[in-house]
Amino acid sequence: MSMGFISVPLVVFMIIVAPLWLILHYRSKRKSGEGLSGEDHQKLETLVARAEVMQERIVTLERILDAEAPQWRQK
Repeated sequence: MSMGFISVPLVVFMIIVAPLWLILHYRSKRKSGEGLSGEDHQKLETLVARAEVMQERIVTLERILDAEAPQWRQK
């Protein structure tokens, strides 16, 4: 009696759930391994350009502060 109770769900799992789970698992692995999409790559390039502009602005602001308030870094 106990064996039949366990074997039916096990058979259902092995026939239906396990193959579906494996298919979905490897499909998502393959999709994540493809890398960035074109849109994601463009967004990344935009963010890099913005970061470079911000870095230039920070350097400029630090030069201005160094000239006008030389002790600003110690505060």
